[in-house]
Amino acid sequence: MKKAEYNDKDLIVDILTKSFETNQSVNYIVKQDSKRLSRIKALMDYSFEVCYSFGDVFLSDDNKACALVLYPDKKKTTIRSILLDVKLILSCVGLGNIKKTMTRETMIKKIQPKESIYYLWFIGVDPANQNMGIGSELLKELIEDSKLNERPIFLETSTLKNLPWYKKFGFNVYHEAELSYKLFFLNRSLT
Repeated sequence: MKKAEYNDKDLIVDILTKSFETNQSVNYIVKQDSKRLSRIKALMDYSFEVCYSFGDVFLSDDNKACALVLYPDKKKTTIRSILLDVKLILSCVGLGNIKKTMTRETMIKKIQPKESIYYLWFIGVDPANQNMGIGSELLKELIEDSKLNERPIFLETSTLKNLPWYKKFGFNVYHEAELSYKLFFLNRSLT
C-alpha cells in the first residue's frame, strides 16, 4: 500500500465510483435521477478532497484498490471545506435530500466515539479485480497503519455480504441503525 498523491485523484474517484455504484448507503444520499452516476462520482471526489486534507488516501501497490481514511478530530471548518460542502449539495445530494442527508450524518456522528479514531470512510476495489484478495491485502495494511497511528478503526457498511469479511479481520458490529436500509457500525480495537 502507498499513500496516494493528489494526481491519483481521478483513478481513486473512478475506482470508488464503480465500487459503490449500487451501494444502498451511497444511493440513499445521492439524488436519484438521470445523473445518478455522475452524482456518485461527485461524492467520491468530495470524499477524496476531505480525506486528502484531513486524513489519508491510500492506493494498493497495483493501483487496483484504494481507501479513504478520515481523522475526524483533525477535520476543521475552513472556507475551502464550506465550498466543498456546497459543491457536494449542488452536484450530488440535491436540495431535496439535504435534510435526509444531514439527519443521517448527525446520527453517525452521535454514534461514533469522541476519541481519536481511524475512520475508514471508503475502501474499494476496481470491480474487474474483485474477489482476488486485493481488498483483503489492503485492509490488512490499513489495520497495521491504524496501529502505527494508535487509532482504532471505525466504519459503516450497508452491504450485508461484507459483514463476514470484516469480522474475519477482527471487526465487530457495535451498533445498527434503520434508515430505508440497515446501516451497520463496525469497529476494530488496536489489540
